[in-house]
Amino acid sequence: AQPYSDVPLTQIRKTIARRLTQSIGPIPTFYLTSEVEMDRVWQARESLLAAGKREPGVAEQDVRVSFNDIIIKAVALALRQHPACNAWWQDDHLRYWNEVHVSMAVAVEEGLLVPVVRFADTKSLSQIAAEVKESAQKAKDKKLQPKDWEGNTFTISNLGMFGIEEFTAIINPPDSCILAIGGIAQMPVVKDGQIKIGGINMMNLLYK
Repeated sequence: AQPYSDVPLTQIRKTIARRLTQSIGPIPTFYLTSEVEMDRVWQARESLLAAGKREPGVAEQDVRVSFNDIIIKAVALALRQHPACNAWWQDDHLRYWNEVHVSMAVAVEEGLLVPVVRFADTKSLSQIAAEVKESAQKAKDKKLQPKDWEGNTFTISNLGMFGIEEFTAIINPPDSCILAIGGIAQMPVVKDGQIKIGGINMMNLLYK
């Protein structure tokens, strides 16, 4: 038997590799990390899910809103307040976008795809949840088209569901920035001058 096996690269893997290696050289890079208290987000999501159970016939409530969806919405609104982050790095200029199109990295067998939620700042949480769910399924079924992952102005990568607390994501060119999301965990923190043990849900963010 052969001591190894060679697997030819698919066209999509070649494209992913070519694009992501661009982020190592031409795009100037620095890193910012932060811990975010998620208790209010947790409570808000529980309230949304409870409301959905009470009103199963309401279309807005039919889709279960995830932390991912809430993060996409929060990031989109933040980009409205900080337009310098909603930009593309070009060879000889920066392109600042007036529209907010947030992509969320999705792992598939062939690699990593980034379906886009367009005009994410103007959409409700349930609309975002429905789009993300549909895009993730299309990615797994290999039905995503180039139009589904092109034109994003900012990218989010979330590995929290795999137990990862903190990581460095690779910028998705031509975006100038990316946000890496870690898992939510209960941690002791200093609050109001006192150490609070447990009961406070924290999440690590790394901005690149």
